[in-house]
Amino acid sequence: MISFIKGPLAEIFEDTVVIESGNVGFEIHAPLSVLEKLPGIGVEIKLYTYFQVREDAMCLFGFLNRQDLQMFQQLISVNGIGPKGALGILSALRPEELRRAIISGDAKAISKAPGVGAKTAQRIILDLKDKIDLAEILPSGFTESADKVILSGGVTEEALEALTALGYSAAEAGRAVRQVEVTESMTVEDVLKASLKHLAFI
Repeated sequence: MISFIKGPLAEIFEDTVVIESGNVGFEIHAPLSVLEKLPGIGVEIKLYTYFQVREDAMCLFGFLNRQDLQMFQQLISVNGIGPKGALGILSALRPEELRRAIISGDAKAISKAPGVGAKTAQRIILDLKDKIDLAEILPSGFTESADKVILSGGVTEEALEALTALGYSAAEAGRAVRQVEVTESMTVEDVLKASLKHLAFI
């Protein structure tokens, strides 16, 4: 219903912000990953929003881009996770960290979020692992067609480059990739996903 709100930043609180738009102040719940990037009071900002309507309240949740809003919406699609719970997860883990943890099956990292136990973390991974696009966790500028099939040596090299681009050391990336049984039919995405699973246990 409300796709985004744009206007001067009027107030900042512990977990909400107020944006003035059309002489109305909209209070928007936001995760830490948004709050820490906010400009000063009075500066115009734009937040992409999710509008929750309940019997006892109406709430807005805001994000700096549509990809992070989508991550929030994917989280609340998991059974047992509501908007406030999803906001807590995205405050404990930045969206790119959460995507990486889901792809790699790192339940321990997700369990660091308040109110998220091991079973809930595993449920998040199970429900969302096939919905995460690897392009969303790779740095801008690193491009590789997910369906491009090339020789296994080239695939391995590209996967190593992707892992180091994600912040892993060359040694960590090498150990993870060596544990993957690479075949000629595998794409870079296949090798990268398999390597990330091994990295969760390194």
